[in-house]
Amino acid sequence: MAKNEIKEAGLKVTLPRLQILEFLTANKGKHYTAEDLFTEMKMADQDLGLATIYRVLNQFETAGLVIKHQFDENQAVFEIDTGEHHDHMVDIDSGKVIEFYDAKLEKLQEQIAAKHGFELIDHKMVLYVKKKT
Repeated sequence: MAKNEIKEAGLKVTLPRLQILEFLTANKGKHYTAEDLFTEMKMADQDLGLATIYRVLNQFETAGLVIKHQFDENQAVFEIDTGEHHDHMVDIDSGKVIEFYDAKLEKLQEQIAAKHGFELIDHKMVLYVKKKT
């Protein structure tokens, strides 16, 4: 399946591309920096260089296979593009990214845009949160 996705995205199927796409697909819903991906893949005995991972992630972003997020100023994180809309919460203490979807919230955003004379085309919502103590 990953081979077909790579081909359909207009990219040549290579072992690093295949390994990275299969890893991200198996870990759907998780968000990785290039460094995290490097470490996790190394632990899974998939020895790819960090420069290769950066290059492939950027190629995948351009091809629409992954989504790149910049939740803070320092590092980008990547997730597999499932085609399903969702929003994010970022724990400011741990950096953990939590995905969520709320139909009522989506409808409210459409209503707000309409109230101001607009049609909502797309949006990205990130809530920065902290555990209650």
